[in-house]
Amino acid sequence: MQSSAISFNSKPVLAPIHTDKCSYSRKSCGNSGLLAAKFDRVRPWTTTLRSYKGGAGGVRIVSSKSKWRGYSCDIYETAPRSLWRDTFQRPSCFRPYQRRQGFDVKKFNPGFFVEKSSFQILKHNLDIPNFQVHVPCATAGPDEPHAASTALSGGVTEKQELYESDLQIDRAEFERFLRTEIPSHPKLHRGQLKNGLRYLILPNKVPPNRFEAHMEVHVGSIDEEDDEQGIAHMIEHVAFLGSKKREKLLGTGARSNAYTDFHHTVFHIHSPTSTKDSDGDLLPVVLDALNEIAFHPKFLASRVEKERRAILSELQMMNTIEYRVDCQLLQHLHYENKLSQRFPIGLEDQIKKWDADKIRKFHERWYFPANATLYIVGDISDIPETVRQIEQVFVQTGAELEAPSSPAPNAFDAMASFLVPKLSIGLSSNFSSEKSPVSAEQPKNKKKERHAIRPPVQHSWCIPGAYADTKLPQIFKHELLQNFSINMFCKIPVRKVRTYGDLRNVLMKRIFLSALHFRINTRYQSSNPPFTSVELDHSDSGREGCTVTTLTMTAEPQNWRNAVRVAVQEVRRLKEFGVTKGELARYLDALLKDSEQLAAMIDNISSVDNLDFIMESDALGHTVMDQQQGHESLLAVAGTVTLEEVNSVGAEVLKFISDYGNPSAPPPAAIVACVPKYVHVDGVGETEFKIEPEEILAAIDDGLREPVEAEPELEIPKELVSAQQLLGLQLQRNPAFISVDKEKETLKVYDEDTGIVQRLLSNGIPINYKISKNEANSGVMRLIVGGGRAAEISEANGSVIVGVRTLSEGGRVGNFSREQVELFCVNNLINCSLESTEEFICMEFRFTLRDNGMRAAFQLLHMVLEHSVWLEEAFDRAKQLYLSYYRSIPKSLERSTAHKLMLAMLDGDERFVEPTPHSLQQLTLEKVKDAVMSQFISGNMEVSIVGDFSEEDIESCILEYLGTVREIKASERTQDYRPIIFRPYTDNLQHQEVFLKDTDERACAYIAGPAPNRWGFSFDGKNLLESLNSSSAVEEKQGDAPVIGQVAQVKLRSHPLFFAITMGLLQEIINSRLFTTVRDSLGLTYDVSFELKLFDRLNLGWYVISVTSTPGKVHKAVDACKNVLRGLYSNRIAPRELDRARRTLLMRHEAEIKSNAYWLGLMAHLQAASIPKKDISCIKDLTSLYEEATIEDVYIAYDHLKIDENSLFSCIGIAGTPTGDISTASVVDEEVVDDLQNIIPSGRGSSTMTRPTT
Repeated sequence: MQSSAISFNSKPVLAPIHTDKCSYSRKSCGNSGLLAAKFDRVRPWTTTLRSYKGGAGGVRIVSSKSKWRGYSCDIYETAPRSLWRDTFQRPSCFRPYQRRQGFDVKKFNPGFFVEKSSFQILKHNLDIPNFQVHVPCATAGPDEPHAASTALSGGVTEKQELYESDLQIDRAEFERFLRTEIPSHPKLHRGQLKNGLRYLILPNKVPPNRFEAHMEVHVGSIDEEDDEQGIAHMIEHVAFLGSKKREKLLGTGARSNAYTDFHHTVFHIHSPTSTKDSDGDLLPVVLDALNEIAFHPKFLASRVEKERRAILSELQMMNTIEYRVDCQLLQHLHYENKLSQRFPIGLEDQIKKWDADKIRKFHERWYFPANATLYIVGDISDIPETVRQIEQVFVQTGAELEAPSSPAPNAFDAMASFLVPKLSIGLSSNFSSEKSPVSAEQPKNKKKERHAIRPPVQHSWCIPGAYADTKLPQIFKHELLQNFSINMFCKIPVRKVRTYGDLRNVLMKRIFLSALHFRINTRYQSSNPPFTSVELDHSDSGREGCTVTTLTMTAEPQNWRNAVRVAVQEVRRLKEFGVTKGELARYLDALLKDSEQLAAMIDNISSVDNLDFIMESDALGHTVMDQQQGHESLLAVAGTVTLEEVNSVGAEVLKFISDYGNPSAPPPAAIVACVPKYVHVDGVGETEFKIEPEEILAAIDDGLREPVEAEPELEIPKELVSAQQLLGLQLQRNPAFISVDKEKETLKVYDEDTGIVQRLLSNGIPINYKISKNEANSGVMRLIVGGGRAAEISEANGSVIVGVRTLSEGGRVGNFSREQVELFCVNNLINCSLESTEEFICMEFRFTLRDNGMRAAFQLLHMVLEHSVWLEEAFDRAKQLYLSYYRSIPKSLERSTAHKLMLAMLDGDERFVEPTPHSLQQLTLEKVKDAVMSQFISGNMEVSIVGDFSEEDIESCILEYLGTVREIKASERTQDYRPIIFRPYTDNLQHQEVFLKDTDERACAYIAGPAPNRWGFSFDGKNLLESLNSSSAVEEKQGDAPVIGQVAQVKLRSHPLFFAITMGLLQEIINSRLFTTVRDSLGLTYDVSFELKLFDRLNLGWYVISVTSTPGKVHKAVDACKNVLRGLYSNRIAPRELDRARRTLLMRHEAEIKSNAYWLGLMAHLQAASIPKKDISCIKDLTSLYEEATIEDVYIAYDHLKIDENSLFSCIGIAGTPTGDISTASVVDEEVVDDLQNIIPSGRGSSTMTRPTT
């Protein structure tokens, strides 16, 4: 499926199928399918400050790219898929569940900051000495509220002596304050059983009546010997899937999973606290299952063989070029220890050899209670009872084993003290005083003891004076690489954040790196910038046991020297001149606003967010605070931050780049360039790309010698629409609410059950809003414009997605520059994204209600609708980006396979795949502008808002900023769609294959066919719901009076959501069967999924089965998937299957209902004229409709899937070394591509995370 969503830092998959191999139950599908083209333009630089729901302080430094060091192996039992959630964020055939990992990337994205702030050191019940801080700052001025001037008042010498005396006293108090420990979480309960098992319990009521129970065993791939590589991952599979007690949880609404990483193996269960069918509390049942999985697994030979096949398939599946690149980076970063050699997935030749006895021995060595920690977070009200249940289940475990030796006195402190959020820290004046970890070459551990330090490896730290051991840059070449990328790493010990001084140090680094992010982001905006992306990531890693700073640059191969030079130059500029006074005030205020917002949401943080963060902090040794404590602690240190110290601390982080080669600076841990083997040269064709390590060093040296100047201050608008302008618009356009229902003449429609209000403006824009206290002091707003890519005319294929990207790339509104718009968003903590799908253009805003944040968001939306600016150079960049995407298709097995399938199924319709180079070359700025703006007509737009606002405030903003938008009438052309046609049976196109030349073997396949849309319309023009109701009416007329069950059935079958409900249930059932049959019983795949794409406006839909396998098994896997798909009559759906599917969907709905974003999805199209069947009953009746659905109803939906051989399309992709006459298939028009210049690469994607087992 096509989307305009772009990211320069994750590999985009703009094909109709999620080609990152999203599985039925996937832990994370990444962002490659739909990455919003953001108005805030987190573009080349991604050192961003992200709000984190799991912990205090509210902010941390992370990279917005997918973390390349995030490798782990994990398994899922079920993959919740929401029927409504994120409707406009994943417009593809698949909408796989994406588990929230620690922080919500769309929640108050700290890429937005504010101008100034003046904060005092606030106590807020903290035990802080009473003092005032006087820290001199040579560059401070009168308008710098955070810094004290060094100028002495009046210049009187007799006063100076007294001042210096007072300063010494104050400094002593200040130093005592900095050494004061930050408070720990008041509700976090810790304990330890006699057998050594540690447990942590945190009461948390979001979601209600559910809890998370995670068993972390402190053993991972780093503990494997040379002949055991991958055995920890094997045990995870066998223990988890071989547990009979875990299977008893099936059907209760519980979801379970497991994953293996370098430093630990985690088994976790998300469960309701009780069910209607259970006699009591489910916690003991869950604990019993975890006890069996972790400490009492049965290593049956049959299960071992099943999981061996699955892991071998997983190994091939994940071996993409992105994965191989990431492995190269890890190998060079950690060349001195086992982290470079012990990837959790393991080695194929060893995985094939192990027997059950070998696996059992590794388990006996490491899996014992004293080497594990149990985490329970959720709706737990009685902690003493929970502790009793833990003791009852686990107290006897390990009693028969050798008593564990006691760890060092500070071991638990190193393992189980926490911080919120993940505070990214770096080099300080004092390194950690911890003892060196255990040698990587230690003999096999015969004694049952827990490592005091995880992971147990020794690092070669980047410290000044170590340049004698510096290696030349490493170069990795591969023919599947398209772009040049280079990474510079600096590795230092983790500095535990336990005191106010530690927290202050982190805050200053965040401010400094935020400035670098914004500068690079806005400085290079030509049609051909020197780089594609530049990213700076500075973060702690519990899994690697270190803090890593990474500078990553990507560029076209011919521009690589300029990219390196410019990146080094910008780092030097910031290091030499520092942040400005305005930047300090702006970013500090933004961090505190974001922290305040997080503190206000203290009761709305999900259990899994809290738990994931606690576990990571456990490994890092940080102190954990709740969100309110974190905010108060940040306030306490914010007033002490000075410009001079921020620049000093930040400069230390960047010295390995800015002072490269200087003996007084720390040397990089590694410099790794990943480059294509061949590049396209105009007039020549494919030519070998040549690069030497010495050339890389020369480019770095050029950047070090380039002259740099100080950064000028920017003027930041306080408002985009002035009060005077607004008054003039109100007088001119006379905004008002008009009747929503013309027959009843109702000005406002309010539904008591849902709290949803429907309004209609006099300019024709419909409004839906809901006042919600679920997320305190925050709100979300979504503009939906009907049309999307489906409205593209044949003469302008690609015009909508390129147009939306152009608008985003330009970023200007009215007379305000892109930089001013971004800083306006920074000031008001607004996160805005703009994207297009097949059916819609969507603009979404997230904002805080603090300091008129909602009004600022409405002002920005008003300016976009009224005064968008279209720039030629932004259009050039957007077009080049899509040219690059198209050209990269043949280098991706998944994308090329999916691309070929969709072209075959949809008769070559370019609206559902990447636009071709020929189509892109036909576009002009005027064409793309017309394609986008012709959809922005009053009756074709709908705005929905959810948040913690008052009725008076929201209706005032609606009238003032949306009511004053001029009314735009529709033209005839915008009302028509080109017909979408499923290709009739064509022998040579029905079942195709793609071959990708590669050094390693892999295989994947996609199977697809027609389905109805969400409202029961089929591609051949039939209204299936109407036909169903007609036949039901005839049967009712001929039969007796309906009984109660029949009444419910009639209600469901007459409801507009009938097909959406039944198709959702059918999807769950088919996915379960695919796993059980194709993966578990036949061992033909590791990863298989069935996904439905149900459109809203378009009268069609389709299904897609995605399966990964090996070249030798992929054809059998495709046949097995077809048999499952077609076998629902020969093997009829059982009541337990329907019950499990129903429970899964209802539990998911219950968990998401407290999210503002989820409500936006529910409210979408309530007043859309193009979707007349959507009304308030589609929200109110959702739960009852699921409960009323029967097996017969599901079969009605099943009957409307086209699964016969003439309707079903498939495409198999195989990568490997060509044999015989096999030639590489190409989906690219090479004749056109040969003439392309300045192609922007698609950026680096996430690859090291292995896929779910189930």
